[in-house]
Amino acid sequence: MSKRKNIFNAAFFVAVMCLTFYAVFHGQNLGDIRVSVSRMSGMFVCLSVLCAVFFVCAEGFMIWYLLRGMGGKTCLARCICYSFIGFFYSGITPSATGGQPMQLYYMKKDKNRLSDSSVVLMTVAVVYKFVLVVVGALLLLFWLRPLRQYFGGYLPLFLFGLFLNVALVVILTAVMAAPGVMYRLLAGGEKVLVRIGIFPYDGKRTEKIRQFIDGYREAVDFLVQNKGKVCFVVLCTFLQRCSVFLLTAFVYKGFGLCGTSFLTVALLQAAVYIAVDMLPVPGAQGITELLYQSVFAGVFSGGFLMPSLYVTRGINFYFLLLVSLCVVAGNRLYFVRRAGAARKETA
Repeated sequence: MSKRKNIFNAAFFVAVMCLTFYAVFHGQNLGDIRVSVSRMSGMFVCLSVLCAVFFVCAEGFMIWYLLRGMGGKTCLARCICYSFIGFFYSGITPSATGGQPMQLYYMKKDKNRLSDSSVVLMTVAVVYKFVLVVVGALLLLFWLRPLRQYFGGYLPLFLFGLFLNVALVVILTAVMAAPGVMYRLLAGGEKVLVRIGIFPYDGKRTEKIRQFIDGYREAVDFLVQNKGKVCFVVLCTFLQRCSVFLLTAFVYKGFGLCGTSFLTVALLQAAVYIAVDMLPVPGAQGITELLYQSVFAGVFSGGFLMPSLYVTRGINFYFLLLVSLCVVAGNRLYFVRRAGAARKETA
């Protein structure tokens, strides 16, 4: 079942990627785009790549920091590997559901305690969603007029994306505050869905719900007992998310454009990120490109809209996905060789 699921996810990802590439490249003059991209400042290309790499590595640093606080011995380099692994599997699975399970798998193979690993990853995930909600709420409260101007008819998509993130934070907070009540609600809802035929019967599903609740119960205990560490992780997460927003602003400057402030470009990218973050499409492919073209149409003028899209998405998603694939392949090879060496020692 796991292999069939992986094959389906891979096929779905490739299909979405092909459709996205067709949509964004169809009817475009690739020669003109290549010339435009070649004119981009090398310094700003490097800054954009550094922002993208920092985005993934910062999560690895936070995993290492929290694991160390719980007595873990895993080095920083391995924790950064976990982050790249999570990015790869999140990028190829709907709603980024594959990232954390694979991170847990590799963390367990490195002899980390499963309970500690679960709490660390859950803490990072909760803080990540919390920071996105705060950024989205601030945009809505203090930057609504520019949002209306640039998003136009897509403003409801931003509101929907913000609503989904708020809803998830509320659910996770409820799980932490009242785990027993949330377990009864989720288990009861699962039984209703099975009874009306939406979900097939699965005797293990209730146990998975209980494990989900117990995991967040451990996370809230950790959060309460380590307020200083959590505040530091919140700060790191904010800087990490800002790196993605600044990447687009660096691309804007790299093309030598002016007329829109650096901050405005970064805030628009933040709004786009929030709008598509929870959508059930691998890597939010397709909708991200569509929304980018609409929102930044008045920002990247003079024929630079599509080149900027290719550079921005190429760096902050496809480039990172390729690097992450190399890390995943390297880890597979490492564990295969380690297992082979262990068999020789016992022979």
